[in-house]
Amino acid sequence: MSDPIVRQLDSIQSMLTRGQRNLRMERHSLILWGLAGAGLFLASDSVLTAEQISDTTQRAIAWLLLIATILGGTGFADWHLTRRVKEARDETWSFIHRQVVKLLWLLMGVGALFTFATFFFGGAYMLCTVWLVLIGLALYVHGLFSEEVLEWAGGIIIAIGIAGLTARLPFETMKWIATAVFGLGLPLLSLLVDHGRERTFVLRLAQAAGWTVVVLAAPLIAHRYASASLPPELPVISLEDYRSGADVAGLRIVSLPAGTRVPVKVELSGDLFRPTPDAILPLTLDQTVEIMLRDGLPTGDIRAPGGTWLLARETHWISIPWMKASLDPAHGPIVESALVVDFHGTPHH
Repeated sequence: MSDPIVRQLDSIQSMLTRGQRNLRMERHSLILWGLAGAGLFLASDSVLTAEQISDTTQRAIAWLLLIATILGGTGFADWHLTRRVKEARDETWSFIHRQVVKLLWLLMGVGALFTFATFFFGGAYMLCTVWLVLIGLALYVHGLFSEEVLEWAGGIIIAIGIAGLTARLPFETMKWIATAVFGLGLPLLSLLVDHGRERTFVLRLAQAAGWTVVVLAAPLIAHRYASASLPPELPVISLEDYRSGADVAGLRIVSLPAGTRVPVKVELSGDLFRPTPDAILPLTLDQTVEIMLRDGLPTGDIRAPGGTWLLARETHWISIPWMKASLDPAHGPIVESALVVDFHGTPHH
């Protein structure tokens, strides 16, 4: 077969391919959405916290407005830049492109509403997984009509989110991974888009493997480095000595012996039960623990005597597996529940 005929056949095949994948993921879109998502995850520990806004409803509304502002601004900037690029290439917005953009906004809206709902119904430990699955779905659907590499990346992001939830990774670890997927993975993905060109399976597999290694290795290494700074070794103070001392400034390690009563004060609200300011759940320690205090406030570091320091927020200590109500003729109405507190977790080293 002569070369002109081969070139014509290649040209026809290229036209058919472009017809099937007639969308184009702009590089600036991946960068903008990635930086916006990473910024929200990074800011979650320092802005609109419970210390800054104590009322749950007000804090939930503030976070909803913040997410809407960030994502809305990102979407407007993305739309404006995409329109300019399309005008420069003399392209128009196709019907499929408009529907894919609507789907992206729908998924981002679901994520924002889920974040808002966690303030009232719980489930905040699933936040990172939900956002990873949503952005993964957005990339996968876009990739069906544009870049094959987006399909691979979208599927991998969905798998990362579900695997983290299934493995019950600590929330802090999942937050580092989600931040890396958005802030590092999406900008890196913008360098891999090739405008719908056909690539071999081996090349796509290599791209996907390399991208996954970077996205997972970077946050895990950074998280381990951030957690590597152990609290300083200080003399351990007994609870009696700590309570008798007047000076609580600076760092202190206080030993809480087994048998210590730890009252849990419960703040009751709503219109069904009468608020009780002195509602207390009396708990008693069954083993000795040592905690770190800074200026009289717990830092979150805890350990068994002579053991490895643990970071309380990176563990799954507390769970309430069930709750039920009954009306007993002898005792009247009773609400029963199970509270499980396991002292285990992920050590600093």
